[in-house]
Amino acid sequence: MTGKRVIVGMSGGVDSSVAALLLKQQGYKVSGLFMKNWEDDDTDEYCPAREDLVDAVAVAERIGIEIDVVNFSAEYKDRVFNDFLREYRAGRTPNPDVLCNAEIKFKAFLDHAIGLGADCIATGHYAQARETDGLFQLLKAEDGTKDQSYFLYRLNQTQLARTLFPVGALHKRDVRELARREGLPVHDKKDSTGICFIGERPFREFLGRYVLPNPGEIHTLEGRLVGRHEGLMFYTIGQRQGLGIGGIRDGDGEPWYVAAKDLEHNRLIVVQGREHPALYHSRLKATDLSWVSGFMPHCNWVYSAKTRYRQKDAPCTIDSVSAAQCTVDFAEPQWAITPGQSVVVYESQVCLGGGIIESVERPKAEDDRPRECPPGTELFRAEG
Repeated sequence: MTGKRVIVGMSGGVDSSVAALLLKQQGYKVSGLFMKNWEDDDTDEYCPAREDLVDAVAVAERIGIEIDVVNFSAEYKDRVFNDFLREYRAGRTPNPDVLCNAEIKFKAFLDHAIGLGADCIATGHYAQARETDGLFQLLKAEDGTKDQSYFLYRLNQTQLARTLFPVGALHKRDVRELARREGLPVHDKKDSTGICFIGERPFREFLGRYVLPNPGEIHTLEGRLVGRHEGLMFYTIGQRQGLGIGGIRDGDGEPWYVAAKDLEHNRLIVVQGREHPALYHSRLKATDLSWVSGFMPHCNWVYSAKTRYRQKDAPCTIDSVSAAQCTVDFAEPQWAITPGQSVVVYESQVCLGGGIIESVERPKAEDDRPRECPPGTELFRAEG
């Protein structure tokens, strides 16, 4: 609705810049906010926050809006980074971007914006939202190659109700063309990748400053010693590079992949070949659930889900779900399901929510599957 005051989270990139531009053209009262979320070891080499701020200010001047700066570094360290470290210490591979969205970009930022008198916030995420029967739905972006709903599944109804995604209905090429046509200085700026506190720095060196490495042995599934690892935290399921065992060849000489972590014995388990059966699982258990849809999904209904951002949606059912955990059964085995990552469930273009992958499990026998399940349970409405 035009006339409302909206504060746009402006990162200095083309997407949030165009988001601000579109809203102003639509008649909103727009201002920008640049969020600084990291201070430790913050240099231009690894996390060019100063350069991004200069770009955001230049865009704001071009559009004709005000922009402020807020420092959420303390909140980020407390709500996101500490969890990031806990997950790695537990042997899992976390996705801090998911938690950053829920705790910083759509919580700390939203609270701050409301305190400034804003009616809602906006970001440059490629996603969409709509209200249906009193509930707000999170939808995939029009540009399927850029869809970011996977990273937003932990938002709640209150957050979704007060958020706009102006570029969600556009393709990336159109966003850049609009920025170029309107003379925005960031129209050809390279997209940022990764998370700011790691940036382009060597990951092992960075993580090793916060978590004490514990080197150990690398074994095959059969128990044969084939090498040594530098610490389980440095590896993830499905990893091929950096194992240091390329000279050891079995069978047809296919490359090695991480298949599992034996935390009890501090061993990394590897197999040869990307299509090795040990890299595929059709069932997982997820905890720390969050249903952005406002209700839990129905048991035994056919949905789709993905266990990593770039993965294609895969048909699945949820054969048990509670407030604490759920199990997801895929119609076909999925490659490299990784504890600590998120499984996100969809019904067509609607993101229902998901949870943190706790473990992979063996599928239940047909006779053990539940015959009846209660329908989805409403969790909350727009007011939270």
